[in-house]
Amino acid sequence: MTTVTIPDLCLVALVGISGSGKSTFARRQFAPTQVLSSDAFRALVADDENDQSASAEAFDALHYIAGKRLRAGRLTVVDATNVQAHARKALVELARTHDVLPVAIVLDVPEGECWERTQLRPDRDFGRQVLSRQHRDLRRSLRSLGREGFRQVHVLHGTAEVDAAVVAYQKLYNDKKELTGPFDIIGDVHGCREELERLLARLGYTIDRDAHGRPAGAHHPDGRTAVFVGDLVDRGPDSPGVLRLVMGMVAVGHALCVSGNHEAKLLRKLRGGTVRVTHGLQETLDQLDAADAQLVDAVPAFLDGLISHYVLDGGRLVVAHAGLKEAYHGRASGRVRAFALYGDTTGETDEYGLPVRYPWAQEYKGAATVVYGHTPVPSAEWVNNTICVDTGCVFGGALTALRYPSRELVSVPAVRAYYEPVRPLVVPAAEERGLDLADVTGRRTLVTPAGRVTVVAENAAAALEVMSRFAVDPRWLVWLPPTMAPASTSTVEGYLEHPVEALADYVKAGVPRVVCEEKHMGSRAVLVVCRSDAAGLRRFGIEAGGTIYTRTGRPFFGAGSPLETMMLDRVRAAVDAAGLWEELGTDWLLLDGEVLPWSAKAEPLIREQYASVAAAAGAALPVAHAALAAAARRGIDVTALESRFAGRVSSIAAFTEVYRRYCWPTDGLSGLRLAPFHVLAGEGNSYLRQDHEWHLALIDRLAVADPSLIATTRRLVVDPASPADVEAATRWWLELTGAGGEGMVLKPAADAGPRVQPALKCRGRDYLRIIYGPDYLSRLDRLRGRGLQRKRGLALREQGLGLAALDALAAGGSARAVHQLVFAILACESEPVDPRL
Repeated sequence: MTTVTIPDLCLVALVGISGSGKSTFARRQFAPTQVLSSDAFRALVADDENDQSASAEAFDALHYIAGKRLRAGRLTVVDATNVQAHARKALVELARTHDVLPVAIVLDVPEGECWERTQLRPDRDFGRQVLSRQHRDLRRSLRSLGREGFRQVHVLHGTAEVDAAVVAYQKLYNDKKELTGPFDIIGDVHGCREELERLLARLGYTIDRDAHGRPAGAHHPDGRTAVFVGDLVDRGPDSPGVLRLVMGMVAVGHALCVSGNHEAKLLRKLRGGTVRVTHGLQETLDQLDAADAQLVDAVPAFLDGLISHYVLDGGRLVVAHAGLKEAYHGRASGRVRAFALYGDTTGETDEYGLPVRYPWAQEYKGAATVVYGHTPVPSAEWVNNTICVDTGCVFGGALTALRYPSRELVSVPAVRAYYEPVRPLVVPAAEERGLDLADVTGRRTLVTPAGRVTVVAENAAAALEVMSRFAVDPRWLVWLPPTMAPASTSTVEGYLEHPVEALADYVKAGVPRVVCEEKHMGSRAVLVVCRSDAAGLRRFGIEAGGTIYTRTGRPFFGAGSPLETMMLDRVRAAVDAAGLWEELGTDWLLLDGEVLPWSAKAEPLIREQYASVAAAAGAALPVAHAALAAAARRGIDVTALESRFAGRVSSIAAFTEVYRRYCWPTDGLSGLRLAPFHVLAGEGNSYLRQDHEWHLALIDRLAVADPSLIATTRRLVVDPASPADVEAATRWWLELTGAGGEGMVLKPAADAGPRVQPALKCRGRDYLRIIYGPDYLSRLDRLRGRGLQRKRGLALREQGLGLAALDALAAGGSARAVHQLVFAILACESEPVDPRL
């Protein structure tokens, strides 16, 4: 048996004279839809598969269909004689057009056998001389197929070998779809070994060292895989050290690496090719001259094994040095390799004499995430579904990694600038594009850790109205709180929401530990707290100590209110007293919390929407109930009606008591309480994925520093699958709500991923009177039919946008990049969702 191994994506040209058994071979080895037969196409265009006058039109149609299949990434087999060079040339060009490998399978069957078969077919009426001419063409073809461009040529000699042959498939080298990660994709290292070690350590890898103490590999205790985008060498101080470390990781499967243009150039030089020794190559050659011979001997083979790009995670992730447009994903050709190594250029040069890169990422609409490097950027920013992670470490910037699939960015700063770039790494602020109306208007799709989020034009217009007329300076507006969904509707008698269902929701999601925290009845507030006005100017471009805004981006205390300055001063002092500036290595913090009492912000709402209802009902219902009671005393049967009104009197009294619990007088900061529950971000870090207990522990320290202003958040950590813990959580919730509390919020104790609800609210029975009306308990059966899916989907989308905004902020992203995501959160708030949920 002969095994013919071909790529699983290629264009196969069957080559053989008439009667050699090509069609029989094709039926036996390939699916019917994979085979395009010249005879069948002649029949399609001329109703006669032997009509040679229709061959031109038939092959035109065949090539068209073959192109459609190849564009879609489908194996295609062309069943024709293909013994003439011009016929094969068209197929090779077709394969190159679609960046797949052309493969020839030759059926070299003796002419005599082919003539015997032909004579047995009544539909074949040509003479022996036709076969003889085809056979002569075939003999000449066997010597030239490789030169014509066929990447593989398989020749089967004789009928027995053809009949015994079996076609097998081999994946392309770039096809690693079976590897699902998680991955840490690391930008251009350029010989910065020290920074690479620090980044790997920060990512949680353990460095493996050789007998001389040199880093010779690294592994992650959780089985994560590092993926290097290329350009390991040149310009930096220790290219051999970087190679030793990365080669060690790749050798044992702890890392993948694609080729960069600097690796390709170094390989040509090491093999004696003529290259220009520029752009740091001389430094690498000098360092290799001083390196140990074992490493130097191994480098060429390693470099030669690096491919242009990898397709990972079922096709959802593509890693290439200079990026890769969608049509090239998973393809193999010189054109694909050139794009992956060098990118695409316009043919022009900029003012620094460097080629102008074609902005392929701005036009990218592919489903796969593309991660790349090559052209250094001040900070990694998402453009459509692509991101460049080369943040110019060798030029004094940072070495950056993207955690996948969480999309978290992790960076370490360069020890120093090792090489002076031709083009400045940081574009002067005067040249930086600011916020642009076009960035936030119209229908847009944004990529987040929770997936793609589409903002429709109508919602964008509504958000623009708020942003342009009422919001704080958008440079401060770096995050907005996502909406929060309630727990599943309760079946417990007398309750619409209950901890049993809330905890069961997290059991279904596979969350092992849940933090149950008291729900503060106040107004949501986001605080940007800067250590000094200079810190505000440096990071946000505003010479001020911070700001406080609402969940819709408006100034919390009103524009220019002295209360904002007073509260920020107190919080700043508490952060200083708690030692968080130094501990977190930042001179600014982003906090999420509630300002109490509710009446401090919502007094007009309380007066107009709640107090007026309570006053009207409180005046009318007792009178009506008294009249019914008097009628009953006179012997009139109004028992049912009197009972109904007695219940309504009781309900309105409970309703009035509920909203009054959350109202008390304040004078300046006196009477105000701030209850933070998240430390969202600081310089170079997004903290939202930290364990929730970490957040609350930091808040506890702030509360100790200023107990009169900052309130701690009481909580209980439980196993949602434990009946005893569920009972304890329920008992605690009943105590909270019985004492006048709103209820509790449940959150995964550790980051549960972008597909799990980040928080669920479980509100008390009395509090829900404010939401559903004073006598909602009489309508409980109907209310249990409320739908939660739209609200929960909205919560996940807004959480994903918020995570992306915090990641961009931590990575030093531009105000424009952050603002696009925050604006989208506000736009999502225009979705038609039941506001009572």
